[in-house]
Amino acid sequence: MCGIIAVLRRPSTREVPASDEVLATLVAGVDRLRGLTGGSLPDARALAEAADAIEEADRLLGGAPGLLALTRDPALAGRIEAALTDVPALVADVEAALEDHDGDAADVEAANAGLVRLRDAVWAVGRDRLGTRAGVATLTVSGTPSDAGLAVLLSVQQALSAIDRLEVRGRDSAGLQVTVWNHGITADDPAVAARLADPLHRSGSIRVLDTGALAFVVKVAAEIGELGDNTAALRAALAGDDLLARALAAPDVEGSVLGHTRWASVGLISEPNAHPVDSTRADGVTVPLVTAVQNGDVDNHADLVVAEGLSVGPEITPDAKVVPALCAAHLAAGHERMEAFRRTVSVFEGSLAIGAATGDAPDRLLLALRGSGQGLYVGLAEDAFVVASEPYGVVELTADFVRMDGETPADPDDPGASRGQIVELDGTRAGTLAGIARRSYDGRDLPVDDDDVARAEITTRDIDRGDHPHYLLKEIGESPESVRATLRGRLVAPTGTGDGADGGWRVRLGDASLGPDLRDALADRTIRRILVIGQGTAAVAGDSVADSLAAELAGTGIWVEALPATELSGFGLAADMSDVLAVAISARRVR
Repeated sequence: MCGIIAVLRRPSTREVPASDEVLATLVAGVDRLRGLTGGSLPDARALAEAADAIEEADRLLGGAPGLLALTRDPALAGRIEAALTDVPALVADVEAALEDHDGDAADVEAANAGLVRLRDAVWAVGRDRLGTRAGVATLTVSGTPSDAGLAVLLSVQQALSAIDRLEVRGRDSAGLQVTVWNHGITADDPAVAARLADPLHRSGSIRVLDTGALAFVVKVAAEIGELGDNTAALRAALAGDDLLARALAAPDVEGSVLGHTRWASVGLISEPNAHPVDSTRADGVTVPLVTAVQNGDVDNHADLVVAEGLSVGPEITPDAKVVPALCAAHLAAGHERMEAFRRTVSVFEGSLAIGAATGDAPDRLLLALRGSGQGLYVGLAEDAFVVASEPYGVVELTADFVRMDGETPADPDDPGASRGQIVELDGTRAGTLAGIARRSYDGRDLPVDDDDVARAEITTRDIDRGDHPHYLLKEIGESPESVRATLRGRLVAPTGTGDGADGGWRVRLGDASLGPDLRDALADRTIRRILVIGQGTAAVAGDSVADSLAAELAGTGIWVEALPATELSGFGLAADMSDVLAVAISARRVR
């Protein structure tokens, strides 16, 4: 375990946007914001229009076309930064107007929502898109990639960025597999042959796929280190790879990325044990190539190694090795790719999330999820699938995703039906629902449609660690401003009381915050329990909220309790919770 990432991209058909188009769209949004300052409550519709324009600029700068626009015009990034220079001061003026407003609560709620959208859009343009261009530039030091090669490096950069976010869950080792095809390099090239011999699949290894595609792997393992160290090492290894640079110079090259950040629960911390792991046998017997990454533990891996006659060297000790090894055995027995994968994962015991690639299909990716302890999210980005074990690994590319379900029975009317899902992603239709084939663990088709698509409620602005060495320190440091922003427009000093020193503060909550049905349920005691939930620093804040509510509701018969959200989902759910009000505390940045 701990974090899975994959990016599967197809060639884009969108035209590269012109610099003037990008700038005109961006400036229109900033000018609309500029017209809202001056002390009065900003119009929510006008704020939304400003956000719309900046979101459109972000869309133009997204994907491979946006990267090419920034690459072909080196001055564009600086002009974008200049266009955004006044935004912090303009936003501060709007915030001040919201804090001073003493009118309708619904108007304040709408304006707050528009302001959050605008801040998120500005962040996406200034940090995500320009940051991506800068990150890709660090990967091109060994050669000049073609336009198609830049699209591959875009996937690599986005995977590295995701690992930077995912490694807050665990970071003792990490690895990336970059698979490229249409590269124009033959398998007998001396530079290829020199890197094929490592049976332990350590950093710098190459595997040649059945199709002629090349799979480059880079890994790093270190028990002691800081957040960001691993991705810096992976980036340096990829940037310095002359053979990869040659491949990325090909005019029609395509590529995919499969990666992982690990917290060792089974197996030593070492490069051979870092994921991705491959299907190479220790006894030298040739088998189909399969590579895999895994979260969770295969509890019966030792039994499977013996029962299936898998040959694993003593240097490779994680349970994850059985994934590619067993899948390769099923492929060798003649089973079709998805069926071989299904037969593999269906015999595993434990809560697991798995990503795998096979040597016969570099533009396909296999996923499996079973149990409640892991997650997999398939992001639907422009011309790309991005897969991550947490939503915050997806949101730099897209807010839309399909969440795999590891718990619901394949047949809801049959509680004994298999649980867990298997997915195959088709890179030729990347970013679309048509490119997702989903099955249950017992092999029945599970069609994917629009109802399966969810939208993330967080953005990269919420999860940015900034200059903080640890994410917890970021949350603690931002807590006072987060509280202030949350209360903006909801805690108001009456006219004439100045800063409220006379104790005359009053609460103003619109229906969006506390609707009439909920008010009635509290008044007539339909609500008997209030559960305040959160995770991390949000759970600590929840303790304070619960204490305050308990004091206010003393003698009413309403029970108030604070608990971690995981405790509620794992142990506190019941068939009938109609008498429960759940108050969720989030660390999401609201300004």
